[in-house]
Amino acid sequence: MNRLNKLRNKFKADYDAMIVTDQKNIRYLCGFDYTDGCLLITKERALLFCDFRYIEAAKKNAHPFFEIIMFSGKRSKWLADALKDNEVAVLGYEDRHLTVSEYHRLSEDLPCVQLKGIGAVISELREYKDLSEFDNIIRAQRIAEKAFEHILDFITPERTERETALELEFEMRRLGADGISFETIAVSGTASSMPHGVPRDRKLEKGFLTMDFGAIYNGYCSDMTRTVCIGRANEEMKRVYNTVLEAQKRAIEGIKHGIICRDADALARDHINDMGYKGCFGHSLGHGVGMDIHEAPNLSPYALEKKLDTGHVVTCEPGIYLEGKYGVRIEDMLIFYPGTVVNITKSSKDLIEIY
Repeated sequence: MNRLNKLRNKFKADYDAMIVTDQKNIRYLCGFDYTDGCLLITKERALLFCDFRYIEAAKKNAHPFFEIIMFSGKRSKWLADALKDNEVAVLGYEDRHLTVSEYHRLSEDLPCVQLKGIGAVISELREYKDLSEFDNIIRAQRIAEKAFEHILDFITPERTERETALELEFEMRRLGADGISFETIAVSGTASSMPHGVPRDRKLEKGFLTMDFGAIYNGYCSDMTRTVCIGRANEEMKRVYNTVLEAQKRAIEGIKHGIICRDADALARDHINDMGYKGCFGHSLGHGVGMDIHEAPNLSPYALEKKLDTGHVVTCEPGIYLEGKYGVRIEDMLIFYPGTVVNITKSSKDLIEIY
C-alpha cells in the first residue's frame, strides 16, 4: 500500500485516476507479474484487470488491496465501465509505454475523459529502492557471482564465445535465477574492444575475454563485468587492466551520498585520461539497476544535477577500449543505504590468466 500511496500523492493534484500498462510497473505496484492487462488507480480504489488465463494466479499473488476484474475483449471498454462510477475527468496514462493505437482506442471509448501523460512518475518512484528491493538485487548478484566462479573452471582456449555465454546463462538459471538481466556478453581478443559485442561461434581468441552478465531474482536484476586473459598478458595489457582497476577503485572510494552523478563519472574518467587513454572510455561510468537493467540515475559526464542518495542502486563500470586490439571493463554494483554506500560485488578483480 505504501507504493500506491506514494503514487497517489504524486498524481492527486493533476489526475483523478491513472492507468498503468507497463508490465514492470504493474508488478512494482501490485506484486503480480502478468501480461495483457492493466491497473487502474483512483484516489480511493486499486483495480487489477486481467483475462481468464491469469485470474486464479492474480487472486493468489496480487496484493490483497487490489480489486481483481476479469475482462474479455476490448480492455478500454472495461476501463470505461469501471470509470463511470469514479467521477474521473482526467485520466493519467503511461505515455512512455502506451502505443498510439491503444491511445486512440482509449480516446474513442472514453470520450468524456481527458487523457494526460504521466511521464516518468512511476520511474521516479522505482528509482529509490527499499530494503526488500535491496535484498532481491543482492540475491541476484550472488547468483551471478557463483556463475562467474563456475565459468572460470569451464573456460579453456577450446571453448567458443557463444558456449561461454550460454554456460553462464545456464548456470545462473541452475542457481535459481528467474532469467537473465540482458543478453550475455562474452567477447575475446580484438572483439573485446566492442563494449557491447555479440558472442561469436568461434574459439576464444588469445588476449582479453570480457564477460558482462546478470541474473534476475524475484523480478530484480544484477549486473557485473569481469575481464580475464586467455593466455599471458603482456606489459601493455597489464597496464591497461590496472588503469581500469585503479579508476574503478577511485570511483568507488569517492562515491558518497550527495555526490553529483557527473562528478562520480569524473572520478574514474579523469584517471583514465591522465594515464594517456583519453577518448578510449566512451560510455558512462554507470547506471541505475532495479526491475530494469537500465534505470535512473545515469552516471554520465552529461548527467543533470542529479545527486546520488539513499535508495539508489548503481553500477560502477569504467573501461578502456583500443579499437582493433582489445578492451577491458570491470563492473561492480553499489547500494546506497542510509548513511553508507556498500559495494555488493564480491568477485575477485585480480587479473586472471587462463591457459
